[in-house]
Amino acid sequence: MKNQLSFIVAASFLLLAACTTGTISPTLPPSQPAETVTPPPEKPLTKSIHKRVQWSALTGWTDDDLLPAWQAFLKSCTVLSKQPVWKENCKAATSLQKPNNTTLRNFFESYFTPYQIINTDNSEEGLVTGYYEPLLKGSRKPSSRYRYPIYATPSELLTIDLGAAYPELKDLRLRGRLDGRKIVPYYSRAEIMTNPKILNGYEILWVEDEVELFFLHIQGSGRVVFDNGQMIKIGFSDQNGHPYNSIGKLLVQRGELPLEKASMQGIKQWGQQNPSKLPALLQQNARYVFFRELPADLSGPIGALGVPLTAGRSIAIDPLSIPQGAPVFLATTWPNTNKPLNRLMVAQDVGSAIKGGIRADFFWGFGHEAGNQAGKMKQSGKMWVLMPRSYTAPVLTRQ
Repeated sequence: MKNQLSFIVAASFLLLAACTTGTISPTLPPSQPAETVTPPPEKPLTKSIHKRVQWSALTGWTDDDLLPAWQAFLKSCTVLSKQPVWKENCKAATSLQKPNNTTLRNFFESYFTPYQIINTDNSEEGLVTGYYEPLLKGSRKPSSRYRYPIYATPSELLTIDLGAAYPELKDLRLRGRLDGRKIVPYYSRAEIMTNPKILNGYEILWVEDEVELFFLHIQGSGRVVFDNGQMIKIGFSDQNGHPYNSIGKLLVQRGELPLEKASMQGIKQWGQQNPSKLPALLQQNARYVFFRELPADLSGPIGALGVPLTAGRSIAIDPLSIPQGAPVFLATTWPNTNKPLNRLMVAQDVGSAIKGGIRADFFWGFGHEAGNQAGKMKQSGKMWVLMPRSYTAPVLTRQ
């Protein structure tokens, strides 16, 4: 049985690229809106060590404005309240009436226990990056100006859940398509870009800028404004299952960009200066993301937890390190500075590049300034997860 299982896993990886999340900000499929989301199953926390600490260990805890974090946590509670371990905390959070910082600090310190996140190699710092909700110019119809399509999820895209047959692989989902009676990898970015007829009929919008569209795929959600001023919100629907490959890293390896300029802004500038090389570069990232329209009245893009993200208070994390929906105190610095950024956040999103114990993607919000901060952010940081008092930390052996 063990040899058979190993063969299946190996064969699956040869056929398809495995992935359990979206590119940066995966969301729920259209059939499962946020208000009816089923609580995600609790996963074993194998990517970090949780060390119980005193509140005084949280750098800057007493200085933070807790109201925005409490409001973000209330959104988490629309999902978490269905889980027994969170039920009491969410009930207490929703019962607070017009709280101030003193009230909120007392609430968190009364109902939660802080645990410092420590990497499995015993290190206490990790990487904090940023993401945002971009604005693109577009149209419902293609034209010479608007010629780059945003696609909905194609019906032939298959999602294969190996956990149905093998519980050991319950978190492994593969993407593919049928070719006769065989399942083969779904089309890569290069195949889609060079033969767009593959996705004829799945276009939902067209935009004017190819680089901006590429970074929309990276961010996972955004907005598109039409010539008449109408604005459409779009979010992640699915992806093609191919691995993500950083084009910034490729440009550095090729000597075309210095490391300090391999940011979103630096890559965009390179694209403007090298338009003939741009398509080939974009095709090096085989992953391709499909989108869906979101309700216009959403306060923010929908994260993996199934609730709208809050600018400056939501983060994407590795769910094998930190439970989705949990408050997380983050001690880092503002992008490209040494200025402290110590803030209570809420873990409401995940992403394929967000892997490991102390690893976070900071959601900056919508628009140009948010994009400016997100594109520059590559800071070191420490993290503490706030868990209900009934929580028992996982027992992991330090390496």
